[in-house]
Amino acid sequence: MTTPPQSRRPDPHLLEILVCPVTKTPLRYDEKRQELISDKAQLAFPIREGIPIMLLDEARKLES
Repeated sequence: MTTPPQSRRPDPHLLEILVCPVTKTPLRYDEKRQELISDKAQLAFPIREGIPIMLLDEARKLES
């Protein structure tokens, strides 16, 4: 019998220390979309397999 895959939620300690690479402000975790949101920069950074991708080229612009 195989073990179920681990949760794709990022490490909570990592979420506490990560900041937006543009504004250096805290990020908000969106569990449903698996993204870290920078409200100030209006960007959403994807989380893939539990790993935050903090590259500007990978960020999605939020709609105003």
